[in-house]
Amino acid sequence: MTDKPSQSSGRQAALDYHEFPKPGKLEIRATKPMANGRDLARAYSPGVAEACIEISKDPETASKYTARGNLVAVVSNGTAVLGLGNIGALASKPVMEGKAVLFKKFANIDCFDIEVNEKNPEKLADIVCALEPTFGAINLEDIKAPDCFIVEKLCRERMNIPVFHDDQHGTAIVVGAAALNALRVAEKNIEDIKIVSTGGGAAGIACLNMLLKLGVKRENVWLCDIAGLVYEGRTEEMTPQKAEFAQASEHRTLDDVIDNADLFLGLSGPGVLKQDMVRKMAKRPIVFALANPTPEILPEEVRAVAPDAIMATGRSDYPNQVNNVLCFPFIFRGALDVQATQINDEMQIACVEGIAELARATTSAEAAAAYKGEQLTFGADYLIPKPFDPRLIGVVASAVANAAMKTGVAKAPVEDIEAYKEKLNQSVFKSALFMRPVFEAAATASRKIVFAEGEDERVLRAANAMLEETTDKPILVGRPDVIERRCERAGLSMQIGRDFDLVNPENDPRYRDYWGTYHEIMARRGVTPDLAKAIMRTNTTAIGAIMVQRGEADSLICGTFGEYLWHLNYVQQILGTKELHPTGALSLMILEDGPLFISDTHLHPEPTPEQIAETAISAARHVRRFGVEPQIALCSYSQFGNLQCDTGERMRAALALLDSSERDFAYEGEMHIDAALDIAVRNRIFPNSRLKGPANVLIFANTDAASGVRNILKVKAGGLEVGPILMGMGNRAHIVTPSITARGLLNMSAVAGTPVAHYG
Repeated sequence: MTDKPSQSSGRQAALDYHEFPKPGKLEIRATKPMANGRDLARAYSPGVAEACIEISKDPETASKYTARGNLVAVVSNGTAVLGLGNIGALASKPVMEGKAVLFKKFANIDCFDIEVNEKNPEKLADIVCALEPTFGAINLEDIKAPDCFIVEKLCRERMNIPVFHDDQHGTAIVVGAAALNALRVAEKNIEDIKIVSTGGGAAGIACLNMLLKLGVKRENVWLCDIAGLVYEGRTEEMTPQKAEFAQASEHRTLDDVIDNADLFLGLSGPGVLKQDMVRKMAKRPIVFALANPTPEILPEEVRAVAPDAIMATGRSDYPNQVNNVLCFPFIFRGALDVQATQINDEMQIACVEGIAELARATTSAEAAAAYKGEQLTFGADYLIPKPFDPRLIGVVASAVANAAMKTGVAKAPVEDIEAYKEKLNQSVFKSALFMRPVFEAAATASRKIVFAEGEDERVLRAANAMLEETTDKPILVGRPDVIERRCERAGLSMQIGRDFDLVNPENDPRYRDYWGTYHEIMARRGVTPDLAKAIMRTNTTAIGAIMVQRGEADSLICGTFGEYLWHLNYVQQILGTKELHPTGALSLMILEDGPLFISDTHLHPEPTPEQIAETAISAARHVRRFGVEPQIALCSYSQFGNLQCDTGERMRAALALLDSSERDFAYEGEMHIDAALDIAVRNRIFPNSRLKGPANVLIFANTDAASGVRNILKVKAGGLEVGPILMGMGNRAHIVTPSITARGLLNMSAVAGTPVAHYG
C-alpha cells in the first residue's frame, strides 16, 4: 500500500475541497419552475398569499405548502467542536456544513447550518426556540457540557418539534446498539454486567443513560473522569449529571475499579486504558475505546493481553466504528415523516434496536450486495452495520416512525408502515451513494487491476485514488519515465514498485512469455511469431489481456482512448471462450431520481433477436448485483405492435425468445421510452403490461439509440455514468470510453475489483 500523504499535502487537499469549484459544501436550489410570468405570480405575489392564508388558518398545513417539513437546523455555538474544542461559532461552520451534507446525502433531508455567537445557555436556548417557525426539527451540535444539557432541556420543554443533541444521543444510540450485540457475542446478560466508563462529558453521560434504559443496573456503573472516580461527596469537576453516577466507595482511580469489569466505555482521551487494566477485566472483555483520533487503547494492545476481547473504536480503520452517521440522518427522517413533536426515549430505543438487528439480520452486509462480495458475518468484528449500508434508512427510520406513532407524538402517522419502509428503501438510490456498496464489496478482497493506458493522467489519478480508497492493487502498462514524470506533474506521491506494479512495453523481462502466450492463442488465426512480438511491444490492451489470461491480473480496464470495438477485438481474442463471450455493454446512469441501466451501448450495431434476448438475460444478472430488481423494457420505434418496422420486428422476435423459457425477471416490449419510464402512459396504452413499475433497464435495437440516450442523460441530465460494463466476460475485462473521468475509472475499478460468485 502507498504511504499516506504528508500532513501538509493532506491539509491543502482538504482546503481545496472546501474552496473549489465554489466555496463551501452547500447551495440552495429551487424546486419549482421559474420560467415565466405565470410561475413568478404563483411563487411570489399574488399567488403566494394563498399559501400564507391557508397556513394562518391551519398551522399544520405549513408542511404541505412549504419546505418546513423536510428542513432541519444544525445549530452550534462552536464551544465543543470534535477534536478542536472551543473554536467559536464562525470556525465551526465547515463542520456544520458537513453535517448538513450528511443529512442530505444519507436521508435526503434539507438542512441549514446556523452558527450562533452566544455562549450563555439560556440565551442560546431562546434563540433556538425563536427559530421554530422555520424548521421541522433542530439538531444541536458541538455545544460544551454542561451547557448542552441546559440548552436541550429548555428547547425540548418549549418547542413542539424534535430537538436532538447528536453529540449526546447519536453517540449513545450507536453505542447502545454495539453494546447489545457485543453482549450477545460474549454471551453476557445486560442486567449482570459491570461497566467502567471514562469521560463525564455530554456523550459519556448520554451513553450511560442509554445503557440504563437498555437494562444496565445503575449500581453496576463506575464513572471516572479527569479527577478520578466519581464518588459520593466529591466536589472537584462535578456536575449534576455526573453526580447521578456517584458511587459510595473508597476507590478513587480507574485502576481501582477496573477489576472484573465486563465493559469499558471510553469517551475521554488517548492512552487512558492500560494493558495491565485490561488484564484485570472479566473474561471476554468488551472494550469500547471511542476517543478520536487516538483511542484510549489501541485494539492490537488489547488483543495482546486479551485475545478474545471484543473491540469498538471511533476510527474507520478498525472494525466496529462507532459513527453517529449510523443514526442521526435516519432518526430525523422517521421523525419528520410522521411530524413528530419530539424524539423521545422510545424512538431512540427503537433506533438502537433497529441498528442492532440489522447487523444480525444476515451474514452479509448489504454493502457487499454489489457483485457478491465477501460475506461480513455477525460476530466480534461485525457488531454494527457499515455506515453506508443502504438498508439503514428503511430499518431505522421506519422503526423510529413506528415508535413515534405508538407513543402518540406523531401528528401525521403513516397508514402502512411496511409500505413506508419500502419507499425509504427505494429512496436510497437517488444519489451517487448508489456506488458506495460497490466500493464496500471491493474492499472485501484485494484484486489486481491492470490499466492498459497507464500513462493517461486520468488513469494515474484513478490508481492513486484506488490506493487511498480500496484494497485493490493497480498495475499500469506504460513507460516508467513517462509515468514518473506525469505523477510528479500531477502531484501524486505513488511510486513504481512500492505502490503499483508496472509493465514496460519497451523493456519488460516477461516480454518473451507474453508474446509466446499470445502466439499460442493466435497461431491458427494467422498470427506469426513476429507479429505476436510486435503486438506485445505496441498493443497495451493485448498486453493487459494476456496478463489476465496468465493469472497475473484479475481484471483489465482499457479504452480511455481509441475505438471501443478495436479494444473488444483483442479482449475477445485473448479472453473469450465458449462460456465467456461478450453479450453486451451495459451502462449504469446514476440520476437524481434513481439508477437507469442502458444496453447495448457499444457491441452490436444492429443486434439480432438472439443477441437482444441474450443481452436482456445478462443485464438482469448484472443489475441484481447492484441490489436492484430488474424491470426490463425492450425499446423500439414500434409500440406494442403498432408499426411494422425493423426495430419492432426484431424486438418482437426477442420477446418471443425470452417467452420460450421461464425467466426470473420482469420484461416487456416492444415500446417507446416514455411508456417504459412512465407508468401512467404505459397503463393507458397497454394496461396489462408485465412491468409493475417504471423500467430500470432499457434495451435498444441498435447502438445508435442506446448511446444517444446514454449521452443525453450524461450531458443534459447530469447523470453519472458507471461503465460500460462488459457483460459476458466474467468481470475479467471492461472497456471504458474516451470521455470517462478519473472518478469514472475509479468506479470501474471498484466494479472490476469485486470478485463475483458467478460470471455474467
